[in-house]
Amino acid sequence: MNEPLETTADTPSKASSNVTSHSPDSESACFHCGLPVAEGSHYSVKIDGIARAMCCPGCEAVAGAIVAGGLDNFYRFREQNSERPEGGSERQRWQAYDLPQVQSEFVRAYSGTLPGIENPHKLQVASLLVGGITCAACVWLIEKQLMSLAGVARVSVNASTHRAQIVFDPHRVAVSAIFSALASIGYRPSPATAANSERMLQQERRGAIRRLGVAGLGTMQVMMFAIALYFGGSKGIDLQFEQFFRWVSLVVATPVVCYAAQPFFGAAWRALRSGHLVMDVPVSLAIGLAYGASVYATVFDTGEVYFESVSMFTFFLLLGRFVEMRARHKAGLASGGLAQLLPLAALRLGRDGEVESVPVAALAEGESILLRPGDTVPVDGVVTEGASGVDESVLTGESALQQKQAGSAVFAGSVNGDSPLTVRITAAGSGTRLSTIEKLVEQAQLDKPAQAALADRIAGRFIAAVLMISVAAFVFWWQQAPERAFWVALSVLVVTCPCALSLATPAALAAATLRLQQLGLLVARGHVLEALPRVTRVIFDKTGTLTEGAPQLRAVHPLRTGISEEAARDIAAALEARNNHPLARAFRPWFGNRAADGLRSVTGCGVEGRCDGQVYRLGAPGFVLELAAGATAIPVADPKVPSAQGQWLMLGDQRGPVAWLGLGDALRPTAPDAVAMLAAQGVNSELLSGDQSAEVPRVAECVGIAEYRAGAAPEHKLRRLKALQGEGERVLMIGDGINDVPVLSGADVSVAMMSAADLAQSRADAILLQGDLQALPRAFALAGKCRTIIRQNLGWAILYNALALPLAFLGLVPPWAAAIGMSLSSLIVVINALRLSRWQPLG
Repeated sequence: MNEPLETTADTPSKASSNVTSHSPDSESACFHCGLPVAEGSHYSVKIDGIARAMCCPGCEAVAGAIVAGGLDNFYRFREQNSERPEGGSERQRWQAYDLPQVQSEFVRAYSGTLPGIENPHKLQVASLLVGGITCAACVWLIEKQLMSLAGVARVSVNASTHRAQIVFDPHRVAVSAIFSALASIGYRPSPATAANSERMLQQERRGAIRRLGVAGLGTMQVMMFAIALYFGGSKGIDLQFEQFFRWVSLVVATPVVCYAAQPFFGAAWRALRSGHLVMDVPVSLAIGLAYGASVYATVFDTGEVYFESVSMFTFFLLLGRFVEMRARHKAGLASGGLAQLLPLAALRLGRDGEVESVPVAALAEGESILLRPGDTVPVDGVVTEGASGVDESVLTGESALQQKQAGSAVFAGSVNGDSPLTVRITAAGSGTRLSTIEKLVEQAQLDKPAQAALADRIAGRFIAAVLMISVAAFVFWWQQAPERAFWVALSVLVVTCPCALSLATPAALAAATLRLQQLGLLVARGHVLEALPRVTRVIFDKTGTLTEGAPQLRAVHPLRTGISEEAARDIAAALEARNNHPLARAFRPWFGNRAADGLRSVTGCGVEGRCDGQVYRLGAPGFVLELAAGATAIPVADPKVPSAQGQWLMLGDQRGPVAWLGLGDALRPTAPDAVAMLAAQGVNSELLSGDQSAEVPRVAECVGIAEYRAGAAPEHKLRRLKALQGEGERVLMIGDGINDVPVLSGADVSVAMMSAADLAQSRADAILLQGDLQALPRAFALAGKCRTIIRQNLGWAILYNALALPLAFLGLVPPWAAAIGMSLSSLIVVINALRLSRWQPLG
């Protein structure tokens, strides 16, 4: 990954592909700040393939940082020139990331809550990629370093994806200070953009292959000389040749130690400099001490040399990490975010029908675009012309093409099938469903599960214990056989490195989270996988959860003379015109027939507004009749709820009831099977609905739920939830309306439908990406399997160390064998965890 650039007139750029050395036109203005460029100036940065003139080293450094960070679009869409940077070179190096236009790529408002923070809405979240992470202890070090900054409220780092989420107060700490703090301890920060993610993966792969190649070639060459020394020693090899082989081995082993093993030394040094221990500390000690002792023996022609052990040890360590890295990449655990699924440009349709190619970032709501067969949809929108099958598997996990025609909704990230489509944009950029999913994924990374945090703490303490045991081994063997003391201590250092212990939990959680998303459940909070196996009861909402959530107006029964069915219907549609509750969709065909103002929604009751000079209410009978309390009521027909099936809403004004409006909503086909599968897993189901109609018992009977309650207001739902929790039950709540928000917030695990209100989604721990409720019991089964895998991994890591440590202490494990053992132990843990990414539900 390219680092932000720090360039001056006499210092070459760190990324020469971006900063050029020739002199642009001296009469031009600075491309960054707009100030005149002095005659003879040779400061410039290559942007979009063109050398752009800069007026000073500061502008050159800031512009170079923007380009190196993959944020070139800043210059395409900025509305005015940037300010000229001030201050020293270190400040200039990171100052580009304080520009609001640059931050729009990787900084967003924080939408959650934090203990002890009174105004969390003032906080922001920066999504960064952090190069140089090698283990879970690195994660701990980064989090400790950033949390020491005033204004940083929360830090979460994912060791698998190398992504960091920093919640901070922009009024107290600048983004550049966060970058600088990371750089000060040796890590390489950059904005978490799609381009940077892909670049980091490519550079990680190339660097790993280069180092592995150097270590492999060095090991083979040194082993050839080592064999000659071993066998020659017994036959009386000439001392001159023996010393020659030692010197050649030194020359060959030096690149292995100084280049191939450099990541171990770098990570260990920055950890020690910060006063912390990571697993690369014992590894670096092992390599450095063995190499140093062998160099001493070679120079002074005394003792034994172990260049082959050092090279072989380094090679096996690098091989283990390389295989682990490839496994992570293959399983998608180090992806650069969902945004990379979107194209860079789209075909926009003008008013006259002309087609022009424009950047996706330039698209706006209300415009129209043309989708050709095979095109990836760049925005959310509605089809206005054409018919085609669309692949929405990235959003729903459903591989079958979804047929779209005029009026159908399409979503960013999906792929058009066989025919052209014209789409009117309803949401672009951060407003798309794909962007919402990505934000939820980032939110999940902010929450570190207790199991992973515990493993990190155990690993840190274990490293200190390993160092003390190694010292004890050295002291013991120094008294028994001084010539073996050093190598026994070396083996203890190597064989007990807690790589497997640190990887045991995060690798399993990452693989299971990825698989859950493929199955249709997006995890938005880190504790979900830990909590699911302990859940004993699932509480379902009805409308939009057990039912399709797309009710239709089936009947209108006027209760007052002079009121026609059409009039009652149009008044109800006017009241629901701005409501985002699923029931409002039933009136969508009649929106606009009449106008209403003063609209307000009462959670769990209904809506109120003024239409044609009269105040009306629509919703539960009790809520509607309150409006007429104390007034002279107009005689009406029988106000009892009609006996016909469906959900009945009352429409009334200040003089009493006006009409009954009957709605019908189809049951989700997978609901009965989902409830049955939960029961088979020992999980009870319950239905709590705000609907007061006979639909509630009918739906409960259809899906097989014995416990249900109709007319449950939000406070009633919350009271029921607290009562169940007081009895020792662990409760999962699934719903989709604003009235479900209180109980979603209070549940042990909460799930919102993808079609749910934004507020419901923001309070949920997971999002059901499609209407298949069977994803819930599958999630329970996968969470149980994940818990088993974590226990297996931790058990294996503990067993391995329990067996390997005594053997190494007794001198039965040479250093090269210790390196193989440690690498194999880590690989076993990762491979076992990746089984979860291929998990298939039974039946």
